[in-house]
Amino acid sequence: MEYCTDILKTLLAELIEKCMEGKSHPKLLLRRTESVAEKMLSAWFTFLLFKFLRECAGEPLFMLYRAIKQQVDKGPVDAVTSEARYSLSEEKLIRQSIEYKSMTVYVSMSSQTVYVQGLEPHGENIETAVKVLDCDTISQVKEKALDAIYRNTQFSQRPSKDGLDLEWRAGNSGRLTLSDEDSTTKPEGEWKRLNTLAHYGVPDGALLTLVPKQSSMYNLTIMTDKLEKSHKYETLNFSLKTSPPLSRATSPMNHDPEGGYKYWHLVRHHDAEQKEGERGNKMVSEIYLTRLLATKGTLQKFVDDLFETIFSTAHRGSALPLAIKYMFDFLDDQALQHGITDPEVVHTWKSNSLPLRFWVNLIKNPNFVFDIHKSNIVDSCLSVVAQTFMDACSTSDHRLGKDSPSSKLLYAKDIPVYKDWVERYYRDIKNMAAISDQDMNAMLAEESRLHAHEFNTNVALYDLYAYAVKYNDQLMQTLEEDEFSTKNKLPWKLAQVLSIMCGETDA
Repeated sequence: MEYCTDILKTLLAELIEKCMEGKSHPKLLLRRTESVAEKMLSAWFTFLLFKFLRECAGEPLFMLYRAIKQQVDKGPVDAVTSEARYSLSEEKLIRQSIEYKSMTVYVSMSSQTVYVQGLEPHGENIETAVKVLDCDTISQVKEKALDAIYRNTQFSQRPSKDGLDLEWRAGNSGRLTLSDEDSTTKPEGEWKRLNTLAHYGVPDGALLTLVPKQSSMYNLTIMTDKLEKSHKYETLNFSLKTSPPLSRATSPMNHDPEGGYKYWHLVRHHDAEQKEGERGNKMVSEIYLTRLLATKGTLQKFVDDLFETIFSTAHRGSALPLAIKYMFDFLDDQALQHGITDPEVVHTWKSNSLPLRFWVNLIKNPNFVFDIHKSNIVDSCLSVVAQTFMDACSTSDHRLGKDSPSSKLLYAKDIPVYKDWVERYYRDIKNMAAISDQDMNAMLAEESRLHAHEFNTNVALYDLYAYAVKYNDQLMQTLEEDEFSTKNKLPWKLAQVLSIMCGETDA
């Protein structure tokens, strides 16, 4: 890491010099990821802030993700469009009025499911209370059930909903396999609506079981035969004989290639757009702003906690990472060397190097850090938070008008407060005592030691080799012109590497 840091500083200094000599505005520095220096800076912060993320910032980031997910799940979510009743994103807000009621069902994992999938017996023969909505599709119910049963298990270690069927136990012996689509799904012209709990008439407090997909179909056949013989159809709301699960796999998110159907869940956008067209105008954003604000208010504490943790130099049991102070001081020194007196330029450099290069990526993609599933609607909400974070780091004033995005209107009162946090953060870091090269190098050496065996160096070397082959002529020319490299025979050494990899030598 000491060597990496030295190279990074050299490349950044060259990049800043080119920027100052060129025609581009200094504020555009580090905004993209086109140069090696910019890519290295992202990786450098990723390595050196891992401990801070694990011990400090990770918790509020995870809590924000969980809060968004729980808030979204309280209301209807369209399985086809990913639009939701509770959303921070206007684009993913259900505009129509959806009637629904909350329910609690009790879900268990069959012992066969646990055995077949080699799972920990979290839900085996244990009925777990699961909060659902009567308008949920069967896949949505399975997702919520798995979330409840495996709430303390990372997502990659959970069974997949696609490998499971959901059975409804009705009466003493009746069982019905519930599916997003089956023979009870009635076409409406070119449309088919996905089955929900309400479609099947599943009541509040119903007993459901997750079973392996194949055995479920087998069990249903046996159960249907038994029910036909004993005439116990009255235990279910309709005949099992008319509702076997489809034998062919059909994705409800796409058109049915055989029947040509289009699938919908809560809203058919064709109908919605037609009704709006008949009225002569689209529904205006202001109508929905109150609903967006209600969701925003519920999540406010979690957003504030995360932003405050990121933009604070004092944390419980965790000091500001040395890497941040070291890099910000480096940028201050570079500005001084090039005679930059505009404080907004250095502010922008710092924002582009850390908040917008590192933190925004994690806010938008918490699945990079945690073993979780990020749904489309959660992703849309996180994008609004990430945009607010970016606005907080900007030095420009955000003038709001009738054409301003709803995301900016949502956080219009908060962004000035967040801007103050950012400015205080940068000021506090600048006022801290400088870090000596000796202390920094000691920290870098320790980081290298701690993570020495966590990377596949052979893969890294091969990637470097592929890069060297691609730019061999330019590399050779540069090495031959450099006094240090010729003195250390670097051109000859690179040529030897290329020969060995091409099998041209036995060396």
